[in-house]
Amino acid sequence: MTKSLIAALLLGTAAIVAGPVACSTGTETVASGTELGIEKSWMDTSVKPGDDFYAFANGAWNKATEIPADRSNIGGFVIAFNETEKQLGALIKDIAASDAADDAAEGRIRNLYKSYMDTAAIEKAGLNPIKPDLDRFAAISDKKALSAVIGSQLRADVDPLNATDFNTENLFGIFVTQALSGGEVVPYILQGGLGLPEREYYLSSDPEMAKLRGAYRKYIEDMFAAAGDKDAKVKAARVFDLEMKIAKAHATRDESENFTKSATLWTRANLEKNAPGIDWAALLDAAQLGKQGKFAAYHPGAITGLSKLVASEPLDAWKDWLAFHQISTSADVLPAKFDQLRFGFYGTTLSGTPEQRSRDKRALAVVSDLLGDDLGQLYVTKYFPASAKAQIEGIVGNIKQAFGVRVQAIDWLDPATKAEALKKVETIQVGVGYPENWRDFSKVKIAAASPYADVQAAQKAEYAHQLAKIGKPMDKGEWWMTPQTVNAVNLPVQNALNFPAAILQRPFFDPKADPAYNYGAIGAVIGHEISHSFDNNGAEFDSTGALRNWWTDADRKKFEDAGMKLAAQFDGYEPFPGLHVNGKLTLGENIADVAGLAAAYDAYRASLGGKEAPVIDGFTGDQRFFIAYAQAWATKMRDAALRQRIATDGHAPGMYRALTVRNLDAWYTAFDVKPGDKLYLTPEERVRVW
Repeated sequence: MTKSLIAALLLGTAAIVAGPVACSTGTETVASGTELGIEKSWMDTSVKPGDDFYAFANGAWNKATEIPADRSNIGGFVIAFNETEKQLGALIKDIAASDAADDAAEGRIRNLYKSYMDTAAIEKAGLNPIKPDLDRFAAISDKKALSAVIGSQLRADVDPLNATDFNTENLFGIFVTQALSGGEVVPYILQGGLGLPEREYYLSSDPEMAKLRGAYRKYIEDMFAAAGDKDAKVKAARVFDLEMKIAKAHATRDESENFTKSATLWTRANLEKNAPGIDWAALLDAAQLGKQGKFAAYHPGAITGLSKLVASEPLDAWKDWLAFHQISTSADVLPAKFDQLRFGFYGTTLSGTPEQRSRDKRALAVVSDLLGDDLGQLYVTKYFPASAKAQIEGIVGNIKQAFGVRVQAIDWLDPATKAEALKKVETIQVGVGYPENWRDFSKVKIAAASPYADVQAAQKAEYAHQLAKIGKPMDKGEWWMTPQTVNAVNLPVQNALNFPAAILQRPFFDPKADPAYNYGAIGAVIGHEISHSFDNNGAEFDSTGALRNWWTDADRKKFEDAGMKLAAQFDGYEPFPGLHVNGKLTLGENIADVAGLAAAYDAYRASLGGKEAPVIDGFTGDQRFFIAYAQAWATKMRDAALRQRIATDGHAPGMYRALTVRNLDAWYTAFDVKPGDKLYLTPEERVRVW
């Protein structure tokens, strides 16, 4: 849950009832009225906790739960996701029937939702809405005109969870925030231009990847054919061949994840000198960046390589590439044949999902994505009480304090390193539920019955909103997620965290449940996000959000040694024969899991005031804490989706993240885990980070 946090997944509930594990302290059971929190029906207590803790906590759920036909996976995030979707659906139903003015929040929401739902009008319009853009691409006559069109297509990357990559229809992405060196807010230039998830899909010799490349090439051809193009096969070949060259120009995943190799500030003159091939004056003028004098070149090598391709590749290839991606990324607001083709490739072939989500749920997602705070304000007013916000803020304060105590107790840290670490903890800004200042969408014109135009208008408005931040002081309180997002994020350059309202419900938080449950579930999420400030990437930033080495060499070696042990631990997990979790790729998330869970546990124990927690329904407090954590990571994935996760995602699959518990001494005591148990690690093998 941070730079590339797990997407919201869908989860079913299990009907199998399992009894509690037979191990308790003998403390008196708590008085009636305190809720257990954990789901006993999910558990399989025939499994020994020390052999497979994930199956112990979630085995019955895994056996009884089917992945919905319209999903590639289901998991522990779903109860919150499903509940939020129901709540937003109820809001939308009322808004859709309202007579609110077009320039009011309810009017914008109503217009976008209804136009997206009017599939008859979309069919009747055919390709007419997109035709001006396709004609614009077809009219490109030289490289200067091509550069200008590429610039006009630039959009803001507003996803901080994937802000190091921008694989969309745009050759480059723009991400606006403080420079890695600190101080000024600048536009970051990011690599883009790929239709497959990342470069390895194009370059890997793996047979499965080769099959996906063939399917992708066929998808490109089918899209052109659906648009009535008689040269569909030829154009598809040109687009695919161009993307192969784009992929070769891209930075690798490891390079992209390494902030220290990407803290490159270029002046306008540097841009012209270091990346020849593009007409940068034409591109930047069209991108509304013509007067900008400084850029963060996040992928400097890729920017150079992509610029050379603009100069070297035929205009026809670029025009075909622009047309294909404009159609492909707009497929949901074009006639059904385009929508079905896109889902067939991205949904079924790439992720293994048999059926597309219903149109009303997709319409809801589009409104939430494009008019986030318009909908978010209405959502929190109705569904997020002040009492829940206050309770979470109390837990946050306790975990911050616990994390500080842990840092203070580390005997190998140099005093200066320790002082800066403590300063990071003390000054981290935590947003709970929703932002203090809401985004104003009043300038976004959403007209009825024009979904393609509405989507384009909203994206352009977001781009203008992001560009307006350039040159101004960084706003540490800025939110990068809407309140209705089931997620959480750490923002290293802001030294800030966002915990949206939608994740502050079951299975992560229940105000009626006992503290062990809440600290094990949402507390571990909070601890995770705090710990991201100290993972292998976050630890590169100081308390001001600047990329700076505040470590001694000895401190750094100790830290990296612990990281290597954790990477090796996750390398050992093997979801398919011969296919292992990538411990290096997932290291940042895994460090945050270990450190966050440890801090949440310490905060939970401190909350007891020196007393033992009561036994509830046969479970001790420590048992409830660890089971709650594991149940938050209940996960079931289709094979294709799991393979994609292993190949591209910085997060290990949830069933392996649940096993983080094996690094905490308290887990061994709580479940009487002994040498010989499959998950047993000797005290020396247990990874302790922070």
